[in-house]
Amino acid sequence: VQLQASGGGLVQAGASLRLACAASGGTFSRYRMAWFRQAPGKEREFVGSMDRGSGVTRVSDSVKGRFTISRDFAKNTVYLQMFSLKPEDTAVYYCAASSSVISSQMHVWSQYAYWGQGTQVTVSS
Repeated sequence: VQLQASGGGLVQAGASLRLACAASGGTFSRYRMAWFRQAPGKEREFVGSMDRGSGVTRVSDSVKGRFTISRDFAKNTVYLQMFSLKPEDTAVYYCAASSSVISSQMHVWSQYAYWGQGTQVTVSS
């Protein structure tokens, strides 16, 4: 499966952005989809993921209450809606997919075989 992330940009603190991850070349519903981010000099960080079957989502504590994940089967696209952005949310955001990761490992980036190219989100104070 190929993933194409889009929607990043430069915004002020408190603004909202919606990132999109379009999947092609695979059966969308077969994959757990996830979002990770990486700020300069920092480790890649789990943001959230969506279970392939149930659609249940999990987000990290650092974004809970501000970020949500949704999907559109017709468009083979997963979205990361970000509200109340903070400067510490500045990072390159990546979408990822896995057909085999178990739920207890959803936060482990090495469990994902497929990655999008990343989209930059910059939040100014």
